[in-house]
Amino acid sequence: MRFETKTVRAGHGPDPAYGAVMQPIYQVSTFAFKGVCQPGVYDYSRSGNPTRRALEDCLAELENGTRGFAFATGMAAEATAVAMFSAGDHVIVHNDIYGGSWRYFNSIATQHGIEVSFVDLRDIPALEKAIKPNTKMMWTETPTNPLLNILDLAAVAAVARPRGIITICDNTFMSPYFQKPLDLGIDIVYHSTT
Repeated sequence: MRFETKTVRAGHGPDPAYGAVMQPIYQVSTFAFKGVCQPGVYDYSRSGNPTRRALEDCLAELENGTRGFAFATGMAAEATAVAMFSAGDHVIVHNDIYGGSWRYFNSIATQHGIEVSFVDLRDIPALEKAIKPNTKMMWTETPTNPLLNILDLAAVAAVARPRGIITICDNTFMSPYFQKPLDLGIDIVYHSTT
């Protein structure tokens, strides 16, 4: 399928219950159990439902990823990604990022003992120099918000991958229509769908 078709078809087929061509919106909060203490695929909408799963599968396919996860906000997705790291880990963050992300790394991540270095990731020698033995992640965003810096994601990934450093890219501005960070070697991509 071409991208335009994927945006409306990826992640779901006709509804097996009644044949709806588009994914129905499930507005229920609870789902029936198969038996005593035996939930089905879904039990409570907070942990998942067919509508959200269709969105997650569609976004994963649009990004050429293996799995997608939908969150209530982009910052919730960001916090979840950073939760993979522990006190004592070092992360490198591009020095021009969305203000909410900057505040998160500058305040919350550091309060949890994660060491954060803000580096101009357009400068690959500076990026290489910033790497420490405890560096676990590089956080990118391109184009950046607010200055619209453009990063060479393939170059960042080429520095990180051989060292086992996870790369994450905020793809909000470009969307998967214009840019697919996973295809450029980035490990995790997220974006705000607002």
